Amino acid sequence: MIGKLTGHLDSIAGHHILVDVGGVGYLVACSAHTLRLTGDKAGTPVSLWIETQVREDAFNLFGFHTLAERDWFRLLITVQGVGAKSALSILGLLSPERLAQVLLSGDKNALTAADGVGPKLALRLITELKDKVTTLSLQTKDKTPFVPYQTPQVAEDALSALLNLGYQRMEAFMAVNAARLELGEQPQLDELIKTALNALGKKEV
Repeated sequence: MIGKLTGHLDSIAGHHILVDVGGVGYLVACSAHTLRLTGDKAGTPVSLWIETQVREDAFNLFGFHTLAERDWFRLLITVQGVGAKSALSILGLLSPERLAQVLLSGDKNALTAADGVGPKLALRLITELKDKVTTLSLQTKDKTPFVPYQTPQVAEDALSALLNLGYQRMEAFMAVNAARLELGEQPQLDELIKTALNALGKKEV
């Protein structure tokens, strides 16, 4: 099996790149995210983590800029109905960190933006993978760590309250998460909502 390729970019065609490794060209399918990071200039140094799929009629290589992206690809394709093409589409839209946030918050709309992912498949992804996110070391852009997903009812109620106030699910989830970190393990509902609203930069309604 091929686990990593290091060479130079030969060419790009669609979602595939041709990597020249010592005169041998390897055709590798990549997410849009990895393609953006690779660039399009022939001769550019390329180093990709590889997932190899061997079938009776094909030998396919999938390349990723980071190990995290490769590991998420492996996880995504364990879900029934998610093939390699759909998994690459998801990873092209959502970074590993953002994908974890989407799954934890139950944001179906973010998943259905990917080609090949409808509402039913998005729900299946959330249901099957949200608990597995807790095995990862997750951080937001401001380095605020996530609270594990075993969410107490008070947090669910606070999230529901923010959604009823018109906030988007992702921003509401992140605000409740930050509030839980600030208040500790067993906050009161009114405290949690107030602190979450402060995190959103809004006054309590």
